Amino acid sequence: MAHRETLGGWRWQSIVGTMFPLLVVLSAVVLVAGIALEDARAFLTEYGVLAVMVPTMIGTGGNLGAILASRLTTRFHLGTTALDPRDRVLWANVAAVFALAGTVFTALAVGVWGMGRFVGSGLGLGTVLVIALTSGTAIAVIAVAFSLGTAYVSYRLGIDPDDTTIPIVTNVVDVFGMVIFLGVARWVLA
Repeated sequence: MAHRETLGGWRWQSIVGTMFPLLVVLSAVVLVAGIALEDARAFLTEYGVLAVMVPTMIGTGGNLGAILASRLTTRFHLGTTALDPRDRVLWANVAAVFALAGTVFTALAVGVWGMGRFVGSGLGLGTVLVIALTSGTAIAVIAVAFSLGTAYVSYRLGIDPDDTTIPIVTNVVDVFGMVIFLGVARWVLA
């Protein structure tokens, strides 16, 4: 093919050619999260109520990144953004992601603490809040950074960012989210 396809081209060969190698690499990367979880088995058995937080922490982090990434890619397709640091709409979207993260991770901590009280966990509300908000904020930072970076790099390379941002952001957040959550929990409970 002699000409370069435009963004938004719906040729399945192009999408598969771009996504297959990316998904193979991301599958290998996400194994790190599984290994980290396996290594934390004894810790999560000791603090069983924290095991409940694991899927919600990494799932929410991926969702936050996906929200921002989809908003960015839509703006790229509409031609209304160039990732300019003076773009007020861009910063409003980033602020909304952090506000949502604070709300969701606070609710998660309160819910897990309440469940812990029901099953007899000794973790206090303050401890669970520190773990949830510290790791949740760090996960949100990673989600925002990778959403911005992936959308921009994909767009600059002529690859439709709709095809790349969600898989990259969610997989990276899975890996970093697991490592950060476990590290923060161990640090707080040490």
